[in-house]
Amino acid sequence: MKLNVASLLAVTVALALAGCSKEPAAPTAAAPEAAPATQPAAEPHPMPAAPTESVDLSGIAKADGGKTVAEVFAEKDQLTGQPVVVRGKVVKSNPDIMGKNWLHVRDGSGAEGTNDLTVTTAGAVPEVGDTVVVKGVLSLNKDFGMGYQYDVIVEDAEVTVE
Repeated sequence: MKLNVASLLAVTVALALAGCSKEPAAPTAAAPEAAPATQPAAEPHPMPAAPTESVDLSGIAKADGGKTVAEVFAEKDQLTGQPVVVRGKVVKSNPDIMGKNWLHVRDGSGAEGTNDLTVTTAGAVPEVGDTVVVKGVLSLNKDFGMGYQYDVIVEDAEVTVE
């Protein structure tokens, strides 16, 4: 069976990003040459339900001149395209996916859906539990395909481990 380059790329990206989801990836079969135009919309990428490995989020102070994770979500429309600074702890990390390192950062603020900030960086990958200061530009409604959609994301951030 022949696979075209797009099908191979889609399978590769799906397998690479599978480590970022809450549940293990289902086995994939070879993709057909052309997908039907009536496929249902992909489900958005799930947020982690709880901090990985019981990361203690108590006592995290807001960065000087920065925002809390909850404030970033609350002010997202005003902050889009603007640089933001956030201090928090890494609760999940996935290195070298699509040429970037992917982090989930929390600071104990916000409710479910507004308490986990996704960050991409090209720098070193901090460990889960590390306190970090994230500096980067806020983007909204990013769709990377394959169901990986982010309402709020800080891309290409400078991440400093404290």
